[in-house]
Amino acid sequence: MQVKRVVTAQDEGVIVSPDGSRQQIEGSTMMGLGYALTEEVHFRGGEVLERNFDSYEIPRFSWRPKIEAVLVENPETAASGCGEPPIVTMGAVVANAIFDATGARLLQLPMTPERIQAAMPRG
Repeated sequence: MQVKRVVTAQDEGVIVSPDGSRQQIEGSTMMGLGYALTEEVHFRGGEVLERNFDSYEIPRFSWRPKIEAVLVENPETAASGCGEPPIVTMGAVVANAIFDATGARLLQLPMTPERIQAAMPRG
């Protein structure tokens, strides 16, 4: 599965550094996609099985979708951080896209092809 495009708009109050804001949004979007699509920790008998990045799959640069960051400036609000919102929202965004495309409702991360297949409506 591959995400082709992400558009995110954020109210940041007074924008101090537009380039810095876009970079924060792009980086956190990729982190959120990692949580949504590939990152999972497995345990056996209380032991963590993924002890290195050779077995814990993080997003690759080659996976990067087109990311459009829309900066919403509000001069009446103090400057605020902008890196965290896409991390939190990517799971819901991807889950809703999968539901719209397939009818499969996923409630667990990461949303792997196997989990999508298992959640597909029957009939």
